[in-house]
Amino acid sequence: MLTLYGVYRSRATRNFWLLNELGVAAEIRPVIQAYRLSDPLARDAPLNTLSPEFLAISAAGAIPVLRDGALVLTESLAINLYLARKFGGPLAPADEAENALMTQWALYGATAIETAALEISYAYARGEVGTPQGDATLAAAESKLVRPMAALETHLAAEPHMVGGRFTVADINMAEIVRYAQPHAPLMARAPHVARWLSACQARQSFRTMWAAREAEPI
Repeated sequence: MLTLYGVYRSRATRNFWLLNELGVAAEIRPVIQAYRLSDPLARDAPLNTLSPEFLAISAAGAIPVLRDGALVLTESLAINLYLARKFGGPLAPADEAENALMTQWALYGATAIETAALEISYAYARGEVGTPQGDATLAAAESKLVRPMAALETHLAAEPHMVGGRFTVADINMAEIVRYAQPHAPLMARAPHVARWLSACQARQSFRTMWAAREAEPI
């Protein structure tokens, strides 16, 4: 039995989404971020990223983590690539060329898009939009995303999906990265093919099921 450690309000969303798509059952062990607790090491604290029990599994102290027998994976994108290949089907790479492309896009999203996209997400979540500090944060993050979003726009103008002309794990991984920047309308307006693709990804029942569970989870 697979065991996934994490909560919906984390990067584990991409893993929950993929599990929904695959129809694969996993034991879910809720582990919340230590920063959300006033005293994460208190005796009555829920299992969190600083709990000794969790650190024994992942020295990095970050969620999500997947355990599959003796294998422990600690990066959400790597978890998804592993699960897709393990369970096969159209979500997985059809050959080594597709595997390479799926890895390429996961790395590109993580290194070129995610950090700045998260800055946008946090600015909106904190209600900073319209304030001098918030607008400065948005402007800086948006400037970092000009080139990578243009590259993604060019790709999705020519292809309906990230890899192989069909919906795959590569779409889930990238969509959950781009989602962080989605609230910023000016950025998305300059990438209409990205916006169209992201909307189609999020219209899938597997995403909607994951999102409903995320929204029901305490903040």
